Amino acid sequence: MRHRAHSAARRGGRFPIKYYLTAMLFIVFDIEIVFLYPWAVTFDALGIFGLVEMVLFIATVFVAYAYVWRRGGLEWD
Repeated sequence: MRHRAHSAARRGGRFPIKYYLTAMLFIVFDIEIVFLYPWAVTFDALGIFGLVEMVLFIATVFVAYAYVWRRGGLEWD
Protein backbone atom coordinates (compact mmCIF):
# COMPACT_ATOMS: atom_id res chain seq x y z
CA MET A 1 0.00 0.00 0.00
CA ARG A 2 2.83 2.38 0.81
CA HIS A 3 4.38 1.78 -2.61
CA ARG A 4 1.15 2.69 -4.39
CA ALA A 5 0.76 5.91 -2.40
CA HIS A 6 4.32 6.93 -3.21
CA SER A 7 4.02 6.18 -6.91
CA ALA A 8 0.63 7.91 -7.12
CA ALA A 9 2.14 11.07 -5.66
CA ARG A 10 4.91 10.95 -8.22
CA ARG A 11 2.40 10.79 -11.05
CA GLY A 12 0.50 13.77 -9.67
CA GLY A 13 -2.17 11.61 -8.02
CA ARG A 14 -3.69 12.11 -4.61
CA PHE A 15 -2.29 11.16 -1.23
CA PRO A 16 -4.49 9.22 1.19
CA ILE A 17 -6.24 11.44 3.74
CA LYS A 18 -4.36 9.75 6.61
CA TYR A 19 -1.20 11.65 5.64
CA TYR A 20 -2.95 14.98 6.01
CA LEU A 21 -4.63 14.01 9.29
CA THR A 22 -1.29 12.96 10.74
CA ALA A 23 0.27 16.25 9.68
CA MET A 24 -2.57 18.26 11.24
CA LEU A 25 -2.26 16.34 14.51
CA PHE A 26 1.47 17.01 14.55
CA ILE A 27 0.83 20.74 14.06
CA VAL A 28 -1.78 20.84 16.85
CA PHE A 29 0.58 19.23 19.36
CA ASP A 30 3.45 21.46 18.22
CA ILE A 31 1.29 24.51 18.90
CA GLU A 32 0.50 23.10 22.32
CA ILE A 33 4.21 22.93 23.14
CA VAL A 34 4.72 26.48 21.84
CA PHE A 35 2.14 27.69 24.38
CA LEU A 36 3.24 25.44 27.25
CA TYR A 37 6.92 26.45 27.31
CA PRO A 38 6.46 30.21 27.90
CA TRP A 39 3.70 29.45 30.39
CA ALA A 40 6.05 27.20 32.36
CA VAL A 41 8.76 29.87 32.37
CA THR A 42 6.43 32.61 33.69
CA PHE A 43 4.22 30.44 35.89
CA ASP A 44 5.06 32.32 39.11
CA ALA A 45 4.19 35.71 37.62
CA LEU A 46 0.86 34.55 36.17
CA GLY A 47 -0.55 33.14 39.38
CA ILE A 48 -3.93 31.42 39.56
CA PHE A 49 -5.18 33.15 36.40
CA GLY A 50 -2.41 31.54 34.34
CA LEU A 51 -3.14 28.15 35.87
CA VAL A 52 -6.85 28.34 35.04
CA GLU A 53 -6.16 29.49 31.49
CA MET A 54 -3.68 26.66 30.89
CA VAL A 55 -6.06 24.06 32.32
CA LEU A 56 -8.74 25.28 29.89
CA PHE A 57 -6.28 25.17 27.00
CA ILE A 58 -5.08 21.65 27.81
CA ALA A 59 -8.66 20.46 28.30
CA THR A 60 -9.52 21.78 24.83
CA VAL A 61 -6.55 19.98 23.31
CA PHE A 62 -7.47 16.73 25.06
CA VAL A 63 -11.06 16.98 23.81
CA ALA A 64 -9.70 17.28 20.27
CA TYR A 65 -7.35 14.34 20.90
CA ALA A 66 -10.22 12.18 22.23
CA TYR A 67 -12.33 13.07 19.21
CA VAL A 68 -9.59 12.03 16.79
CA TRP A 69 -8.95 8.86 18.77
CA ARG A 70 -12.63 7.83 18.73
CA ARG A 71 -12.88 8.54 15.00
CA GLY A 72 -9.89 6.26 14.31
CA GLY A 73 -7.54 8.99 13.19
CA LEU A 74 -4.64 7.51 15.14
CA GLU A 75 -4.87 4.07 13.53
CA TRP A 76 -2.45 3.58 10.68
CA ASP A 77 -3.59 0.73 8.46
